[in-house]
Amino acid sequence: MRVVFAVLFLVVASPLTAQELYFPPLTGNEWATTSPAELEWCAERIDSLYAFNERSNTKALIILKNGRIVLEKYFGMFTQDSLWYWASAGKTVTSVLVGHAQENGLVDITRSSKTYLGSGWSSCTSEQEDAITVRHHLTMTTGLEGRVADDNCKDASCLTYRTAPGTLWDYYNAGYLLLQDVVAKASGLSYQQYYTRNLASKTGMGGLWLDGVLYSKPRAMARFGLMLLAGGVWNGDTILRDREYFTAMTTTSQDLNPSYGYLFWLNGKGSYIQPGIPFVYSGDIIPSAPDDLYSGLGKNDQKVYVVPSQGLVVVRMGNKATDALPALSGFDDELWKHISQLPCSATSVHNDIPATDSPIAWPSPADDVLNHRGDEITIRSLDGRIVARGSMPTLNIGHLASGSYIVESRIGVRCHRSVLMKQ
Repeated sequence: MRVVFAVLFLVVASPLTAQELYFPPLTGNEWATTSPAELEWCAERIDSLYAFNERSNTKALIILKNGRIVLEKYFGMFTQDSLWYWASAGKTVTSVLVGHAQENGLVDITRSSKTYLGSGWSSCTSEQEDAITVRHHLTMTTGLEGRVADDNCKDASCLTYRTAPGTLWDYYNAGYLLLQDVVAKASGLSYQQYYTRNLASKTGMGGLWLDGVLYSKPRAMARFGLMLLAGGVWNGDTILRDREYFTAMTTTSQDLNPSYGYLFWLNGKGSYIQPGIPFVYSGDIIPSAPDDLYSGLGKNDQKVYVVPSQGLVVVRMGNKATDALPALSGFDDELWKHISQLPCSATSVHNDIPATDSPIAWPSPADDVLNHRGDEITIRSLDGRIVARGSMPTLNIGHLASGSYIVESRIGVRCHRSVLMKQ
């Protein structure tokens, strides 16, 4: 067993660098593609993915692999050149621009918001305003009262004190919108000008901000996701140089909601809080998706997902699939169930204990589901990174790339280790 592990470890691929990614030209419609056949994606599963999106009121669906378009589908009268809104998925753009402003010495996120907004920007006392930093706005922990009639109202009368900053996670849109004012006041430019000069023109995104919401063509969202996949770089041009900020932006930013970074939603964190619901849910935000996925999620299911381990960017624009929720919805998990089942690959399991005693059962090659009788199951890559985890009797493993993995299944205090070999 040790010899097998040693040999397999040598062939584990390292994550792609920005230099290994494809970037389309800044202008025009040229964009290189990768055929689904090259990735061994089944045609019937692609059809199933498209049918699901059509039923779910999707207008645009784009999937990139290492920067190249694999799937690009428009529904109804919507086209490649149609404009649509990002809703709260655009919060991630603001997060990047705040980081850009900080690395250029315009903003310091550890300083009080009133450094840039001026005293009296809220109805809080001067001491209360002093305690609210730019970082609190980025992490949704300002402590401002978010339960107001107009969630977008930035008038001082709407911005009242609720609790000490950093002690409550509350998805409050007005608190977020103030970040656009911070960037504008700190730079002396309009927010649209700052966006165009420092992000849109460098990536070919285009796009227009109206009342704090970004409108663009679907490929603009794909360009943004590709820039993120490259670690803040576009074809050799570094958009966001501050590596510490980029890492903080896309990892847990506070202890209250582990699934939230700097305006980014994070998968694989084990618990989360839904916007507007003061309850901590156990589990990942998208159980069927890879653990390292991070995303921008907007009302009516506007989505941009980035999966560094697989070189994937996925974009969805459209009307609401089911309920009109501000960010997370059941659509996320259903979409990723279809995406994870795109590969035609078969699977097999080798156990280090007798089959009669094993908590692991053979997976179903048809739908890439691993059945188990354990209380909890964890799948790790050979370098120890968790790539899937669950506590249900079945675990979807369709998103896993071909290769070998370590399976750990716990029954009570006993832990069984197995080798999963996916082809």
